[in-house]
Amino acid sequence: MRLVRWTPDDLVRRLDDVVAVYGEAMGYRADLLEARRGYIATHVRRPGFRAVASLTSEGHLAGFGYGYLGGAGQWWHDQVHRALDAEARRRWLAHPFEVVELHVRPPAQGHGLGAGQLRALLTMAEGSTTLLSTPEADEQKSRAWRLYRRFGFVDLLRDFHFPGDERPFGVLGRDLPLPPPAVPGAATTP
Repeated sequence: MRLVRWTPDDLVRRLDDVVAVYGEAMGYRADLLEARRGYIATHVRRPGFRAVASLTSEGHLAGFGYGYLGGAGQWWHDQVHRALDAEARRRWLAHPFEVVELHVRPPAQGHGLGAGQLRALLTMAEGSTTLLSTPEADEQKSRAWRLYRRFGFVDLLRDFHFPGDERPFGVLGRDLPLPPPAVPGAATTP
């Protein structure tokens, strides 16, 4: 398995694979996947766009992630902006990198691909904070929730409903930049 940085053209070229991984990971119906295809294709042109992919040795897509700088006039950003109070808006939405998608095919989950993708994305990200949304789930059982907590994401909104999706979501955030990864065996100070 190898983790690679993708350009906007790389993602668009592999859009069928991206949509398939997205559908498998999220369990969305085919009609919703077709709508997502169009959104994803336009996201690559957003300011600060960054993308990564996990590829098998045969070049098959096992996972991907991407994000960009959020701002007024973007659907997700505007939904979250309306739901946060003024203080939270100033804190979290001043210059955010939004992790828009981060997915791993279910058979490949549990092997560190999501963590590698998230670390790579956040290391490349511009912005002073990073935000994401994820379906509500039992935090002890959900790999996604455990991953985000390990990366220091905190709750901004819980049980939030985006228009067009019946499921509740958590909106999470953390400061950027990420600290460098811990070096195994290095001494730590209290």
